[in-house]
Amino acid sequence: MIEPDLGRGGTSSIGVGVELNELALSIGAAPPIRSVRVTGASDDSRTVRPGDLYVALPGRRAHGLDFELEAKARGAVAALSDRASTVLPTLVVPHPRRRVGEVCARIHRFAHRDLDLYGVTGTNGKTSTTLLLGAGLAAAGDSVATMTGIGLAGPRGEEKSARTTPEAATVHRTLRRFRDEGATAVALEVSSHAVTEHRVDGLRFAVMGFLNLTPDHLDYHGDMDNYFAAKAELFSAHRSTRAVVNVGDPHGRILAGRLDIPCWTWSTADRGADVRGENIECTDVGTSLTARTPMGDVEIRLPLLGPHQAENALAALTMALAAGRDIAAVAAGLERLDAVPGRLERVDVGQPFLAVVDYMHNTAGQRALLPFVRSVVSGRLIVVVGATGERDPGKRFPLGRTAATLADVVIVSDESPLSEDPGTIRAAVEEGARAARSAVVVVEADRRRAVEHAVAIAQPGDAVVVAGRGCDAEQVYGDHILRFDDREVLRDVLAAHVARS
Repeated sequence: MIEPDLGRGGTSSIGVGVELNELALSIGAAPPIRSVRVTGASDDSRTVRPGDLYVALPGRRAHGLDFELEAKARGAVAALSDRASTVLPTLVVPHPRRRVGEVCARIHRFAHRDLDLYGVTGTNGKTSTTLLLGAGLAAAGDSVATMTGIGLAGPRGEEKSARTTPEAATVHRTLRRFRDEGATAVALEVSSHAVTEHRVDGLRFAVMGFLNLTPDHLDYHGDMDNYFAAKAELFSAHRSTRAVVNVGDPHGRILAGRLDIPCWTWSTADRGADVRGENIECTDVGTSLTARTPMGDVEIRLPLLGPHQAENALAALTMALAAGRDIAAVAAGLERLDAVPGRLERVDVGQPFLAVVDYMHNTAGQRALLPFVRSVVSGRLIVVVGATGERDPGKRFPLGRTAATLADVVIVSDESPLSEDPGTIRAAVEEGARAARSAVVVVEADRRRAVEHAVAIAQPGDAVVVAGRGCDAEQVYGDHILRFDDREVLRDVLAAHVARS
């Protein structure tokens, strides 16, 4: 265990932008013939602002320089890429993605150094833990901003986020905005992709928290060893000052034993952990636990559903304690977070059965949450399930099988197929569901009709779970993007059902 004193990482110089030649010198690129002043950066030609450096990265389907004309038209003054732009002075480096963090930190005059950065990583629970941590830190006196897959929320407002962890250009621009708005602390989700794709390069975290590791993203990482290595990299001394690790997780125990930075441990099972969660009680209205810590014990009563939220709250509490925050204030803040969008979010319009929306997108999430939902109702468990396109095809069969093993009725439907054939995705999920040989299996491609069917067959005392998309507001079929928020659709369908009844 460590002493819980923590200060911010220094003071950034204040200025507006930086000369392109200075950026070239900092990364060893050839200076352009004509230097310009760069005041921002963007890796998306559609969001370029006047004065921006256009970060033109090679991608799976296209190269950023394919959109150089649009970037210039929107005001880009230079580019960073692996080859020269035909219309913009360019910093050319062999692997531009590896240099974006360093370059953007310099453009924004190292604004991140004025902030306490709290990173949360793990397969499941990142969004909830990040928002809980933000609530706890705010109650303890910090001016808090959060960066999650749901959105980028600062003291003066929120904007949508397309990724769990945005690209480095967005990360540094957002941290500059947070700092300028008066934030002193930022809690952010950090995915394994963020590490391997250099999205958090140039940052140093005051505290980095590890939640858990279960099979996911294996199409990207190849195997669990590579997946774990990406997570573990976040806990190296050049990236993080302190660690907070769940030693109730097998990979967490391994990680804690390897660290060369100060580490706090937490668990709901390991009595040797620094912070322990006990007396966990879960009902259909909330979750309570006792946290036993070196600073004393504290009772926490959350208005959030599910046993996983006890673990998320314990992780958030431990991270705040590692930063020296007051235990009573933090605990009070945790209790004020009344909902996490799309995470076991209850939708109630007066129907005589439970209806929730959840992001559960892997079998670990299903195994953690579906038994809990069943435990708080007297009737059947009805689940709408699917899988997203272009994501780990190997988990589609298990998603169907696990859902059908744990539920009474499984309705297989589309999530966002993206560029894939939706029928192929549905077939894999359906095959898994039928292999369980335990639940009634229905296939309905149209997601709204799938929700309507789930609600239509629900009886008093049943539970309807619409799973897989959480608070995602768009459904993507190739180039066609539909407005589709599971929560809104479920609410509309329930309202119509109640009106008919």
